Amino acid sequence: MAPWDGERRAVDMKIYLVRHGETAWTLSGQHTGVTDLGLTAHGEEESRALAPRLRPLAFARVLVSPRLRARQTCALAGFGEVSELEPDLAEWDYGRYEGLSSEDIRRENPEWNIWRDGCPGGESPADVSARADRLISRLCTTQDTIALFSHGQFSAALAVRWIGLALVEGQHFALHTASVSALGFAGHHPDRRMIELWNERSTLSSGPTQRQ
Repeated sequence: MAPWDGERRAVDMKIYLVRHGETAWTLSGQHTGVTDLGLTAHGEEESRALAPRLRPLAFARVLVSPRLRARQTCALAGFGEVSELEPDLAEWDYGRYEGLSSEDIRRENPEWNIWRDGCPGGESPADVSARADRLISRLCTTQDTIALFSHGQFSAALAVRWIGLALVEGQHFALHTASVSALGFAGHHPDRRMIELWNERSTLSSGPTQRQ
C-alpha cells in the first residue's frame, strides 16, 4: 500500500475518480493510451451529465489527465477553469499494443493479461503500480475532497493500490465511461482505506470497459 504521509489522526479526505466519456476507440474496443482522441458526440453528452452529480461535492482540487478526452470530460462537467493538469493521471502506455483490441493481441499472444504482462514498448505492471503509488503518496498530504479525471485502467490501478492490493487485481475492476467512483477511509481512520463507491454511472454511460 502506498504510504500515508500525514499524522495518525481521523481523516476526512475523499478522492473521486471520474472516467472520461466515450471516444471512437471506446466503441471499437481499441487500446487508447497516448493516442489523443477527443470525445464522440455521445461522450460529450454523458460528460455534461456529470455536472449535477459532481457540482455539490465542492472539490478543493480538481486534477485531470493531460489527454484530450479527459480534459474535455472535465470541462464539460464544469471544472475546466479550475482544473490542474496531472501527468501521473495518464492512461497506461500500451506501447506496441496501442490501437489494438484485446482480440487482436491475443491472436498473437493467447495468454496475454495486461495486469500481469504489461505491454511491449510501453508500461509494465510495476511501472503503473509505482506511478499510482507516487500519486497516492502526494495526494495523502491533505484531508481535502479531490476529483481526478482519468482513464479506465489507470483508475482501476489507483483503486487497487489505494487498498493495498497487487496491481494484477485491477483486472476485476471494470468502469463505464463517464462513471464516478470514490476512495476514502473506513471510520475516518488513516490505516483503513476503502473503496466507498465504484462505477456509478448515468443511463448515458457506455461500457463497462477498461481499455481507454
